[in-house]
Amino acid sequence: MEQFVEKIVSGIGFTDILDILIVTFIIYKLIGFIRETRAEQLAKGLLLLVIATLLSKELQLYTLHWILSGLMTVGLIAVVVIFQPELRRGLEYLGRSKFSNVLSEVDKEEYMVGQLVEAIDDMSASKTGALIVIERETSLSDIVETGTVIDAAVSAQMIGNIFYEGAPLHDGALIIRGDRLYAAGCVLPLTQNKNLNKELGTRHRAGIGISENSDALVIIVSEETGIISIAQNGKLTRFLDVKKIEKTLYNIYLEESNRTLSEKLSSILKGVKQGGKKC
Repeated sequence: MEQFVEKIVSGIGFTDILDILIVTFIIYKLIGFIRETRAEQLAKGLLLLVIATLLSKELQLYTLHWILSGLMTVGLIAVVVIFQPELRRGLEYLGRSKFSNVLSEVDKEEYMVGQLVEAIDDMSASKTGALIVIERETSLSDIVETGTVIDAAVSAQMIGNIFYEGAPLHDGALIIRGDRLYAAGCVLPLTQNKNLNKELGTRHRAGIGISENSDALVIIVSEETGIISIAQNGKLTRFLDVKKIEKTLYNIYLEESNRTLSEKLSSILKGVKQGGKKC
């Protein structure tokens, strides 16, 4: 007996445990979903019908079994019709679930990087001055208060409009928080570094200044030359092309996306384990 148990235990791998936990979690959620809707009584009736069909076969009640089997065949179509509102609600719930959010995260980051790179490339070509600050872990709420909250979706056209010469907010900094163009026209602290190149203007000094006081990534486009620069950790890197900007943005968003993905997966697995325990 002990050898039999040992063989069973030794044959169970991590994927088998994960498979059982996922199935348990799905069943748990399905039961919970049914109990929250009027489908509970319908599910009980369907279960009784299945049990009656099986019993009629075991007891050799051939006529009753034939009738119940026919009802079961027709019942498959009836279930779809009867449970239509619940099925629709369940699919909508699945669409809003953490799994779908995790899968859409990568596409969202790629879109954001593409829009930012397109805007920076256009502004560099047209020599449109720009100061873009990407907020990371250090909160920039105090900087946001110096500007105007716009809370808009990231798009190349919107960024171009913000920094268009003559636009009300074009002289300040644009703060990007998460996946939103959060605030524009913001005032940044100037660096006190006296060893900087004298050719650098206020826009570059402000970009370096905020990077000294936070972990933000700052992208600067020169109004005079169209040169693209990045300020990070108090250091300024100049004469960058859009490929370098794209790579830097991907590295930053990939790092944050991996951290977010890890947190979400941990939350999902935790829910799976809890659901397995409750069942």
